[in-house]
Amino acid sequence: MSLRYARKYGWHSVPNIAAALLALCTAASASAGDSDPSMFSFSGFGTAGVVHSSEDQADFSSSIFKPNGAGYSHTWSTGVDSLIAAQVAADFTPQLSAVLQVISEQNHDGTYRPNVEWANIKYQFTPNFNARVGRTVLPVFLASDYRKVAYANPWVRPPLEVYGLVPITGSDGVDVNYSFQAGEFKHTLQGSYGNNEKKLTAGNGRGRGKFKRALSISDTVEYDALTLHFAYMQGNLSGSSIHQLFNVFRQFGPEGVALAEKYDSDATPLSFVGVGASYDPGDWFVMAEGGATDTHSVFGKKSAWYVSGGYRIGKFTPYLTYARARADHLSDPGLTVSALPPFLAGPATGLNAALNSILRGKAVQNTVSIGGRWDFMKNTALKLQFDRTDVGEGSNGVLFNTQPGFQPGGKFDVFSVAVDFVF
Repeated sequence: MSLRYARKYGWHSVPNIAAALLALCTAASASAGDSDPSMFSFSGFGTAGVVHSSEDQADFSSSIFKPNGAGYSHTWSTGVDSLIAAQVAADFTPQLSAVLQVISEQNHDGTYRPNVEWANIKYQFTPNFNARVGRTVLPVFLASDYRKVAYANPWVRPPLEVYGLVPITGSDGVDVNYSFQAGEFKHTLQGSYGNNEKKLTAGNGRGRGKFKRALSISDTVEYDALTLHFAYMQGNLSGSSIHQLFNVFRQFGPEGVALAEKYDSDATPLSFVGVGASYDPGDWFVMAEGGATDTHSVFGKKSAWYVSGGYRIGKFTPYLTYARARADHLSDPGLTVSALPPFLAGPATGLNAALNSILRGKAVQNTVSIGGRWDFMKNTALKLQFDRTDVGEGSNGVLFNTQPGFQPGGKFDVFSVAVDFVF
């Protein structure tokens, strides 16, 4: 699978759509018989990785949707980056095609049960215009189409400071793509509308997170070795555990209601704006990306950016990355416990602690990453990466599943080894 192929196709779980695609593929295969075996193509990718974190009172992982990671739960964790994926694409006619992609990686419940990442049907109206229905990628980052195809990226994983701003990868709905040439610049406009629902773990707030009526618009501009990317997204964010927490706050009168109105996440607006650039003439590369979100909820306003560069020396590519993340409101006094009767003081203290635990979970940190990639055989690369992270005062950074002995702020190191491959 080439980088171009990774950009063209992509893949998370809509059982009805997946079943419909399988039925469609089966029917088409039966009707085509052996006369057109080229109608279908199979490919895949994977990562076998292990990660160590120096912080033993919290976990580090690549996604908030994973239940544990390296640090407290595992001295060396294989669940942070490891995955295996398979994809079937079908070209039924010159205009009609479909893709089904399935990934097995660590789920919210600790299992590796496969999930459908992409499942969509595409119709090519003209050479420059197409529409897809089903599960497609949210086109908000430079590497959105292939953020899980680690082989297509120089690093072990995309910088979490930026890519953690929008941790969901897919949308269940419809998207349209239109490309055109403006002088020497090629533009690819993409718009999507849909919904997404993910289960969260105890370490990241048990329950379900929903992102509904998500509208995204992006423009990818290509000129020679230069790629520019601009994106905007908006939608409504809901979190079942967050909503339940603030329903309890509302039982504490006007002060509790005011806190709930300020922080509750129940169909509250979320917006994201992002911009990125990459220049890759072949022997070396440099790329930078930044974004900001405003959730109008307990998750507040967050922003992040990174800059990364590397130089290719034969099959070896050393690289260096600097990333920074910022957020507002890492603490709140919460309910005035001293004004409450003794039998309510204990519950109010617990609510305040829960609120501040969520606020501390917003990443404020700087990370310097140094790593190397060795393409030691065809379609396979070995990567080593060392991250030194300086966490801002009052923040947990990207760490989660914090234990009583954990202290916000401070520093931690992460060492990662991964073998990435495509087939």
